[in-house]
Amino acid sequence: LVKKRNIPVETKILSKTQRKKLEKIIERRNKKKNRFTILEALAKVQAPEELLQKLTSVSGVQTKGLKRHHSEEKMSVNAIKGAYKKRMKLLQNSFTVEEQVKKCRDPNIVGFESSSDSDSSDGEEENDEDDEKESEVNVENSSTDKSSDIPKNIPNNVLRNKTCEEDNTEKCKDRTESEPGISAGLSTTAGQSTTAGQSTAAGLSTTAGLSTPAGQSTAAGLSTTAGQSTPVGQSTAAGLSTTADQGKVHEVERIPSVFVPVYRDKKIQEARLKLPILGEEQRVMEAIRENPIVLITGATGSGKTTQVPQFLYEAGYGSDGKLIAVTEPRRVAAISMSKRVAQEMNLPQSKVSYVIKFEGNVTPETQIKFMTDGVLVKEIKTDPLLKKYSVIILDEAHERSMYTDIMIGYLSRIVPYRNKNGDHPLKLIIMSATLRVDELIKNSNLFKEPPPVIQVETRQFEVVAHYNRQTAEDYVREAYRKACKIHTQLPEGGILIFLTGEREVNLLVKKLRDAFPWRPTKQSETVKHESENEEEELDDELADVIKKVKKNRKAQASVSIPTINLDDYHLTPDDDTQADLFDSESEEEWVEEEENGAHTTSQPMWVLPLYSVLPSSQQAKVFNPPPPGCRLCVVSTNIAETSLTIPNIKYVVDSGKVKIPRYDKRTGVSTFDIVWISKASAIQRMGRAGRTSAGHCYRLYSSAVYNDFVEWSEPSILQQPVDGLILYLMSLDLKKVTNFPFPTPPDQVQLETAERRLTLLGALTPVKKGVKGGLELTPLGQRMSHYPVAPRFAKMLCLSINNSLLEYTIALVAALSMQEPLLINDKKFIHKRRTCFVEPGNSLLLGDVMVLLSAVGGSEVANANGDQEKFCRNYGLRLKAVLECRKLRRQLTSKLNGEVPGLDVKLDPRMPRPSDLQAKQLRQILLAGMVDKVARKQENKESRAQGHNRPIYRTPEMEEGVYLSNNSVLYQSAPDWIVYQEIYQAGKTMYFRDVTAIEPEWLPKYAPALCNLSNPLTEPPPRYDSEAGAPFCHFSGTFGRSGWPLPVTEMEFPRGLERYKWFAVFFLDGSVCPKLKKYVKVLMSTPQTMVKSWAGLQPRTEVFLKTLVMREVDSKESLMKQWKENSKYLLDAYQNWLPVSAHNEVAILWPPL
Repeated sequence: LVKKRNIPVETKILSKTQRKKLEKIIERRNKKKNRFTILEALAKVQAPEELLQKLTSVSGVQTKGLKRHHSEEKMSVNAIKGAYKKRMKLLQNSFTVEEQVKKCRDPNIVGFESSSDSDSSDGEEENDEDDEKESEVNVENSSTDKSSDIPKNIPNNVLRNKTCEEDNTEKCKDRTESEPGISAGLSTTAGQSTTAGQSTAAGLSTTAGLSTPAGQSTAAGLSTTAGQSTPVGQSTAAGLSTTADQGKVHEVERIPSVFVPVYRDKKIQEARLKLPILGEEQRVMEAIRENPIVLITGATGSGKTTQVPQFLYEAGYGSDGKLIAVTEPRRVAAISMSKRVAQEMNLPQSKVSYVIKFEGNVTPETQIKFMTDGVLVKEIKTDPLLKKYSVIILDEAHERSMYTDIMIGYLSRIVPYRNKNGDHPLKLIIMSATLRVDELIKNSNLFKEPPPVIQVETRQFEVVAHYNRQTAEDYVREAYRKACKIHTQLPEGGILIFLTGEREVNLLVKKLRDAFPWRPTKQSETVKHESENEEEELDDELADVIKKVKKNRKAQASVSIPTINLDDYHLTPDDDTQADLFDSESEEEWVEEEENGAHTTSQPMWVLPLYSVLPSSQQAKVFNPPPPGCRLCVVSTNIAETSLTIPNIKYVVDSGKVKIPRYDKRTGVSTFDIVWISKASAIQRMGRAGRTSAGHCYRLYSSAVYNDFVEWSEPSILQQPVDGLILYLMSLDLKKVTNFPFPTPPDQVQLETAERRLTLLGALTPVKKGVKGGLELTPLGQRMSHYPVAPRFAKMLCLSINNSLLEYTIALVAALSMQEPLLINDKKFIHKRRTCFVEPGNSLLLGDVMVLLSAVGGSEVANANGDQEKFCRNYGLRLKAVLECRKLRRQLTSKLNGEVPGLDVKLDPRMPRPSDLQAKQLRQILLAGMVDKVARKQENKESRAQGHNRPIYRTPEMEEGVYLSNNSVLYQSAPDWIVYQEIYQAGKTMYFRDVTAIEPEWLPKYAPALCNLSNPLTEPPPRYDSEAGAPFCHFSGTFGRSGWPLPVTEMEFPRGLERYKWFAVFFLDGSVCPKLKKYVKVLMSTPQTMVKSWAGLQPRTEVFLKTLVMREVDSKESLMKQWKENSKYLLDAYQNWLPVSAHNEVAILWPPL
């Protein structure tokens, strides 16, 4: 035998793959071991076999078909077709609660409801049609008995669509079929969910898988089967039976929901269903129901602006006397959106209304109210809690206008307060397409708890963005070329072009109209492209500009034509953007093409301008269809960037530029700069092409330039003066403006500058007691906050109430509040016509303001004669500014008459010219309102060296010189001291706008805070003014930081001990009371003793002075008040100055009035 060797066993190391296989085998074995435990646990909760035999499976019903199943149960009902028949049967045989409990079924059973069309066979569809016809006959036969068959226990707010009358039966049947879920009693099929705001009627059974969203309630008698879930906020009716495992019935408190039916046109309803926001309706309404504040963001064209107010209306937020408020940053958006929503909902304008500045159509029946954000801010003054609103929607919040920021901050405090203390809670919805959500939800100063954000992801239609390879400097010319190419080479569709300002818009409109003229035919003579007056105005304004452009182009060198190899197929441009690189047109050819009308054989183009200062009637033209055979082309500023849906826009041409106001926070100088837009604005502009169909956006800049854009535009609150904002907030008893919850607070420089200006105007004053450096509102400031104008203009109104100038001041304030009512025009004949408005004297010194005042009066007369447009054209006035000026005059006149007792100011359309004295007083009132806008003429050495004497002015806050415009009526006279409304910059030169001449002697009286005055001068000595009843004296001093010397000025003696002394002097010498003059000769000391340095040595002077100081008597007015209280006041002190023999005589005539 051979012995076996003990060979050691080596352990084989598994590879990574083998190890994984073994782990899976072990895992499967473990699962098999646990399978028995799982089956045993399932057996415990499985329904008994006896119960399962009584149920009908879904698969069995699908095998047999619904028709056969219903026929076996002897209950032929179709939920979609014949719904009315089913409802009437259920209502006639209304079951009790006990019967409903018995008839409860498992969620796996299909009851009375029909399945969807996909579940039924082709053969069953034919039977459904027969059933539909049969149900229509039944509806007609039973229409007369409808009202009597409806149970009384159905709430009115649930069954809002009452039974139709006999003559409207067919119409009601159509609505029931087209809008399932509106009629009470309509059943919901398996797997369906009822949208927010809908309710199910009495006797309706809800089947398997049905869930009722938050905010819904089910009516009395509704049975909810096992397996259903009731989300947060859902309430079931009293007596609701719920089949659970033990079959118990639970009763809960009934909170009825409201569903307001809306009968829309079928075409509009079909268009609505295509909007992305419709798919989010339930989620939106659940969030609004459960949260006081909701943020909704979504791509442009998703339907937020038009559909969310409709959701809220259907859910009953506009019922019971409450309003749904929707704010828009622009007037044209508020008007157009209100009309669109009213059209979609098939409601009159009396229920869906709008309010903008000076205009509106709100009625007591209004339920949805569109308005500009400034209108809602003004309503806070009269209704601080905004009690008449149930929901407030802040739309287009991404624009970050000043009023929108105020409303976000204000409502962040009002909403929790009303929800906590009021019976009527308030909801706030903030909507935008491109909103910086993080900035709001993470701002703990605004919201203690971050509000929910609902994102609507999908854009309605796809928009393709095209970039230029190179960014052209002349974007206006590039926009013209791009529009011509689109019109001549691409399919039908409207064109929307974004430029920066009115002049560029008018220039491009003129070019495109010349290139593609539209000539009305006999059939379309009633359609007008533009009025003849407007054409003449454009011709006059742009003729010179076009000539200069053509001369410059002809002077430039022609562009060489690139060599193109036709065999290279890669050179074929993929789209119109790449074709720009291979454009062989030279500058000269382009000019010749424009001059010769090379595009006149193409389809005509219906070109319309759109900008903010355009009259509303002209703005509304962009929403009307163009004449037959024309392509619509809208040339707009950024006013068309948000909210507006211009019909049939398929192509957007984006210049990438915007004109924004630049406000110097320290000097107050406003300039308009053309800068690149933000990425958010570029997305908004691109979205204009995707509102009604798929489109294209042609960006006149390269993708590299786009990548350098800032993400968001700067909020407007950082770009504007905040004087009015501070005055408004302090009038709401806000002691410290920095405590207000701004989404983006203004910086400290802005606040300090604004507070300083308000202090100069007399609206604010330092707090006597309290926080150091604090300010409080003065009585004048409280009155100023009542008027819807800038603080400086409000002060002018307050100063004019006590004299006969109020009618003229109202007209001036209205004209100065408008944006550039006088057009800047280089035509000499217009300048001569304007100078005819002024006359020598104070009328001429009133300056450009006198021209404005005369223009307002002249336009009223021309309006009465029907020649207003012609008058504005002849005198270079902006028509829209004139129209709004008239509306503001009416508003201010009505407000002043309502607030000032006994005031009766009339709006005279034929206002007479002010007299010379009135013109002088108007100059003083203008100075009182513009104390921080004073300028002084300086010697211009540079102009003299160049051979002409061009006046230059300096302001206290600026080092640069400012010039008078040659359009000013004071250009020739060039007064030494002026006040101005604003400074604007044109190129590198700054000019004044609306200049008025003043006298430097007025500055210590109307701008004392800016004057550094000396002590009262002894020569000439003080005097007593009998009209003012107070002592007056003379001063010398300087004005402003620059220390401009002021002439010696006489004004009222300043408050202090010296004033009491001089008043005593004038009392003793008989100037205050003439009856005492006869005793001057017998006085024991001369009256001048009161002001001597040694006067304290005489007891009589001390007694007399103390008697005045103790009662604060330093004027005749205060003396008369003391004599009314005590007729013997000052008698003893005066008798000390007289011999004893005269005491009795003086006592008899006292007081010496």
